Amino acid sequence: MCAERGWWMERLGCYGQEQHILGVYDWSGNNPIFPELWLAPGFIPFHPGKFWCLTRMLYLPMAYLYGKKFVGQITPTIHAIREEIYNTPYDKIDWNEARGACAKEDILCPRTTLQNVVWTSLYKFVEPVLSSWPINKLRERALGQLMEHIHYEDENTQYICLCPMNKALNMVCCWVEDPNSDAFKRHLARIPDFLWLSEDGMKSQIYDGCHSWETSLILQAYCATDLVNEYSWTVQRAHEFMKQSQVLRNHPGDLNYWHRHISKGSWTLSSADNGWAVSDTTAEALEALLLLSKIPSNLVGNPIQRERVHDAVDIFLSLVNKDGTFSTYECKRTSSWIEILSPCENFLNIFVDYPYPECTSSVLQALVLVKELYPGYRTEEIEKCISNAATFIESKQLEDGSWFGTWGVCFTYAAFFSVKGLAAAGRTYENSYSLRKACHFLLSKQLNTGGWGESQVSVRTQVYENIKGDHAHAVNTAWAMLALIYAGQFEIDPTPVHHAAKELVNMQLDTGEFPQQDHVGSANRTVVFNYPNFRNLFPIWALGEYRRHLRANNRL
Repeated sequence: MCAERGWWMERLGCYGQEQHILGVYDWSGNNPIFPELWLAPGFIPFHPGKFWCLTRMLYLPMAYLYGKKFVGQITPTIHAIREEIYNTPYDKIDWNEARGACAKEDILCPRTTLQNVVWTSLYKFVEPVLSSWPINKLRERALGQLMEHIHYEDENTQYICLCPMNKALNMVCCWVEDPNSDAFKRHLARIPDFLWLSEDGMKSQIYDGCHSWETSLILQAYCATDLVNEYSWTVQRAHEFMKQSQVLRNHPGDLNYWHRHISKGSWTLSSADNGWAVSDTTAEALEALLLLSKIPSNLVGNPIQRERVHDAVDIFLSLVNKDGTFSTYECKRTSSWIEILSPCENFLNIFVDYPYPECTSSVLQALVLVKELYPGYRTEEIEKCISNAATFIESKQLEDGSWFGTWGVCFTYAAFFSVKGLAAAGRTYENSYSLRKACHFLLSKQLNTGGWGESQVSVRTQVYENIKGDHAHAVNTAWAMLALIYAGQFEIDPTPVHHAAKELVNMQLDTGEFPQQDHVGSANRTVVFNYPNFRNLFPIWALGEYRRHLRANNRL
C-alpha cells in the first residue's frame, strides 16, 4: 500500500469527474467543458452533435456537471482521502499546474504547444466571461438543454445508456437535478446490467454486454463446422435470440434535433434495450441469420422475415460515408482536423467516427449475402457499396501486407476481417495482390509452434509484437488461420495451415474449452478488454473451416 501511494503521489494523482464530484479534486484543475457549445449553430464542425457518439454522450453529463461545478458533501472521509492521495495540503495545491498534468504512463498523444495555448486561453479568458452575470443566463439555458438530452438518452436506452461511463454520469446528473426523481430510481435499477462477478471479485463491464455481437459470431462458427444438425437445439435458441434482438423502431422525435441516426433494422452490441445501432454488429447478425436461412427450418427454426432483412439493408445504406466506407455507430459527421482541439492525452481519435476496415468488411460480407438471397432489393446501390468497400479495404493495407486493427488485437484481428471481406467481394489468391501480400505478412509472423501470439503492445505501438516468450494465443492463431484459409493459402501450400491447426488442437483443454489468455479486444489504441466467448468460438470456427477444406480437397 505504501508503494502504491508513493506511485500515485509522484504523479499528482490520476483524476476524472468522479474526483471533482466527490470533492477530492478542485474544478479549477480541469479544462473547461462548455455547456454553451450545445447552443452553437449545428453547422459548425466542432458542435458536439457532430462528435463521435461515445464522446458526445460523455460530453453531455460532463458539461452539465462542469457548468454546475457540482461537489458533493465534504465529509470526514473526503478530508481523509485528500490527505492520503496528495503530498501537499489540499488548500495549497496549485490547480493551474495540475490542470496540465498527466501521468507519463497514460500519455499516448502529448499536447502540442497550440493545444496548451488554446486550453489555457479558454480557461483564463472565456470561462470567466461565461460564468459572470448576465452572460451566465446563457449557461442556465444550456444546462436545461443538456438535461433534456440526458433524459432522452436515458429513456431511449431503458436507462442502460450507451456505455457505463455516460450511464454513471447521467445517473449523477439526475440525482443533482432531483435526488428523489423517477429517473434516478430507474438508473439504480439498471446498475446490475454492468456488474460481473468473476473468480477474483465483483467487476464492472465496459458495456452492458456483447450478447448480439458474440452470438452472431458463434452462429457463424457453428455453420463453419457443418455440425449444426448435432447442435440444432442450441442453434435454434441462438437464432431466436438474434431475431428478437433486432431494433424494430427509430428513436422518437426529430432525430436531427437529438443528433441521432435511424436505428430501425439494426442490432446493438448487446440487446435491443441498448438502442444504439452498430454497423458491424448489424452486419454480423444479418450474415448469421442469412446463413441459417440456407439450412432447413426443422433444424434451426424459421428464417428471418424478408421485411426485417430489408430494414437491415436500409440501415446499411444510410450509414455509408461519402467515400463508400463504414464507421462504427453513425456516419462520419465532421473533419478530422478538430482532433487538434482534443484535451485528451490518453485516447486517440475521439471526436470523429472514422471508417474502419473491420466495420466496412463486415457490412460488405452481409451485403454480398443479401445480393445472393434477395437479388431484387436495392441491387444497384448494394453493388456500388460492395465495390467501394472492397476498394477501401485494399487502400488501408500497409506496405508489409498487414492491416492495423482498432477493435481487436490487432494485426491478426484486422487481417481476419479484411481478408474475409475481400474474399466475399470476389478477390482470390490468384487475382488479388492484396491477398497474396496478406498471406506473406501472416506467414512471416507464424511462430515455430505453428501458432500466432500477438501482444497487446501492438495496439499502442502500431507495430506487430509477439507475446513475451513467443507464446501462441488461441484467438490470434484462429484469426490468422482463418485469414489464410479465406485468402486461398490452403490451395497454394496447406502446410502452414496444418501447423496452425495442430497448435490449436494441442491448446484445447480436457474440458473441451480453450485457455483464457491475454485480452484480445481493444479500442482507441488505449483500452484493452476481454470478449468472454472469443477464446472458444474462433478456434472452433478455424478448425471447422479447416475440416471443410480438408474434405473439399480430399485430404480427410
